[in-house]
Amino acid sequence: MKIASIETWSHKMKLSSPYTIAYETIDSTVNVFTKITTNKGTVGFGCAAPDLEVTGETEESVITSCNDIIEPLLKGSDALRYSYQLNKLSEPLKKHPSAMAMIDMALFDIMGKEANMPIYKMLGGFREKMKTSITIGILPINDTVQNAKEYIKQGFSILKIKGGADVDEDVERMKKVREAVGKNVQLRFDANQGYSVYESLKFVEETRDVKIELLEQPTSKQEPDLLGRVTNNVPIIVMADESLMNLVDAFKLARRDLVDTVNIKLMKVGGIDEAIKINAVAKAANLEVMVGCMDESALGIAAGLHFALSKPNVTYADLDGHLDLIDDPAKGAVILKNGTLYPTNKPGLGFNL
Repeated sequence: MKIASIETWSHKMKLSSPYTIAYETIDSTVNVFTKITTNKGTVGFGCAAPDLEVTGETEESVITSCNDIIEPLLKGSDALRYSYQLNKLSEPLKKHPSAMAMIDMALFDIMGKEANMPIYKMLGGFREKMKTSITIGILPINDTVQNAKEYIKQGFSILKIKGGADVDEDVERMKKVREAVGKNVQLRFDANQGYSVYESLKFVEETRDVKIELLEQPTSKQEPDLLGRVTNNVPIIVMADESLMNLVDAFKLARRDLVDTVNIKLMKVGGIDEAIKINAVAKAANLEVMVGCMDESALGIAAGLHFALSKPNVTYADLDGHLDLIDDPAKGAVILKNGTLYPTNKPGLGFNL
């Protein structure tokens, strides 16, 4: 079964609630979508969420990669030999991870449709649903508390709070959130590289009574030793996010025992196939895994969910990047009920654009 055509287009989406993290404020996002059609008529869909700060890509670079690299290399090739096709693309797309993820998704989508199975079952089918956290960006403390209470009313039981700009304010923020939501809600904190080692230790010490579940990427990705120093001196789980971009990063983090957990985002690492390899390294090192996301269409969230559902050591999910998007063309690609995500259980990714 040969790849007959590859179509690519971009789609800008506003966020219903703009948010702030340690280094920027986001009010919209652009995703790039692809449609791969085979000579048999089977169609696979994928999407990219380029981010210059995180993936090093732009909307234009993804489309150019598709036109100049992906289409010439894949057109006429066997769509079911996904490993072979992705290997061909691995070197020329080395600096284009979300473009790689987009094609990876589309090829897995084709394979699932041909097998008449959801992807998560093809990959192991360890679980059928997964709770996700929902993220609150950096806001005034009172607004953070109000958002937290609203999300709890909506059925979420895991909150991820962003910070990293002011450690004293972050401590106060987390204490107020805990008071507002009670003891049964899981709280996670993401500093987005905003802290020094001293600030990280101060934050953990002063929020002991808050019982934060995990601390995500407190220090700069440019200095991995700092992350290790935090991990070795705090009693809570420390997670790498920005420090994990590829399989080599996973190996370095695991070999040097720098973290307790890693956050795998398909857009950063290049898709499901690469995520599976990174997950294997994490499992060998006895590290648990979170599957995370960017500001991405529900189609990308579906791909992340299928990966998460398939493997037993993917124990955390932060798959909320689609919830605030206005005019998402893949709305409905995943099902959310009371803070829990379900696949559609249709073949492949489970959704046709």
